[in-house]
Amino acid sequence: MDQQLTIGFVGFGEAGSHIAKGLKSAGVTRIFAFDINPDQVRRRSREIAVPLVESNRELAESARILFSTVTCARAKEAAEQTAPFLKPHHIYADLNSVSPALKQQIEQIIVSSGAGFVEAAVMSPIPPFAQRSPMLLGGKAAPAFTELMAPFGMRLEVISEKVGMAAATKMFRSIIVKGLEALMLECVLAASPYGADERVFSSLSESFPGIDWQKLANYMVSRVVIHGERRAREMEEVAETLHSLGIDPIMAEAAARRQDWCARLGVSSRFGPDGPSTYHEALEAIAACTESQD
Repeated sequence: MDQQLTIGFVGFGEAGSHIAKGLKSAGVTRIFAFDINPDQVRRRSREIAVPLVESNRELAESARILFSTVTCARAKEAAEQTAPFLKPHHIYADLNSVSPALKQQIEQIIVSSGAGFVEAAVMSPIPPFAQRSPMLLGGKAAPAFTELMAPFGMRLEVISEKVGMAAATKMFRSIIVKGLEALMLECVLAASPYGADERVFSSLSESFPGIDWQKLANYMVSRVVIHGERRAREMEEVAETLHSLGIDPIMAEAAARRQDWCARLGVSSRFGPDGPSTYHEALEAIAACTESQD
């Protein structure tokens, strides 16, 4: 493996830091990061020994492969701020959960600099898989990116030379995943005051055998509590894409509203990075936040 491979992260939140940690454990020794809020990420950069640089320019000068792991709202801005410093030897991989149309806009920004572009759709939660999270890739630079990164444990599948298909796969999968999260939260919110939740899950197990519904509720509600704001923004991207296809995004918009509702309550501030261990803990925190706002 190429020990001289240099990698930079544009944005060093949960996704970027976990991938960086995984790559370091797999043998990549030269990793750098830039974040517009350095004070918020300094602790995690120290913990995994990834130096923070002070600008997009310095990041591009330090690394050949750049991973964009910002929020979906800042994905295009991050590309615009980085592109002026890219050269033909760079590969810019956008891992953000944005629409196919926005991925294509970002591609144009990057390739105009002469650099290679890769769209990456992350198809699982990044923790606990880190760099081993399965990713679908698109773009002309995807094969070169795969050749460089697969030896370090990245699970990469190139599905198209054209940008957009990978993002579409991730986006329309989210209708199910994030929609189910929103449904699960709404279900336990209503069922728990009546003590009906266990019987609801028991009945679901008869209708859909092989699924531990209570365990799934614990996991999904925790994800909404910790990541509700990001998930709401992603579902808004889904809704916009459905609109562009002439499809009324009834379910996507509803899922976004429920995810956003939880985020606006501020429930995540009552837990650490792993969130509540059970949906009962989440419901107690939701009740406390609701009372404090009354």
